[in-house]
Amino acid sequence: MATIEMKNASGEAVESIDLNAAVFGIEPNIPVMHQVVRAQRAGWRQGTHDTKTRGQVRGGGRKPWRQKGTGHARQGTIRAPQWAGGGVVFGPHPRSYAFRVNNKEIKLSMRSALSAKLADGELVVVDGFGFEEPKTKAAVAAFKALGIEGRTTLIIGDEDVNAYLSFRNLPKVTVIPASMMNTYDFLDNKNLVITVEALKRIEEVLA
Repeated sequence: MATIEMKNASGEAVESIDLNAAVFGIEPNIPVMHQVVRAQRAGWRQGTHDTKTRGQVRGGGRKPWRQKGTGHARQGTIRAPQWAGGGVVFGPHPRSYAFRVNNKEIKLSMRSALSAKLADGELVVVDGFGFEEPKTKAAVAAFKALGIEGRTTLIIGDEDVNAYLSFRNLPKVTVIPASMMNTYDFLDNKNLVITVEALKRIEEVLA
């Protein structure tokens, strides 16, 4: 069973806690993580791009010249694709890029990402921040005490509103409640900080 030092907001080690080996101690499945992240990013695409076909471009109702005897190639409309201002052949049209991934694969990818973060020493567990009111200055001080620099994903409990409001203004920090955890946010940033409350929720869902 994997263990990790739990710290407080002052950066001091509080105690050593055991992590569920089924969540934090597996061999990372890279192909599944790749598949799930692709599905997430594809689902974010708006797919609102559109081009006009020759039947949708305005104008071109009259044949530009007669069929024979001009020396030109025969043409039926000036809105054909080979004309400037004409329609587009095989251009993009509104569509959904989303594709489905099995729930078992989604959970496996999250377990793989968490295990990889722990193995790489990029996982930090905090017993809580205890902010009595939202204060970004206190959030900056907490991360400085924990020795956390660079891009960071912070996973907090769903009810920890003050922590969310305190950290959300930091430009290199992505704050998400435990109920919205996902593989992309686990992997997108270098550091992964989890509160004890969120850790319980993660092990409950993924174990």
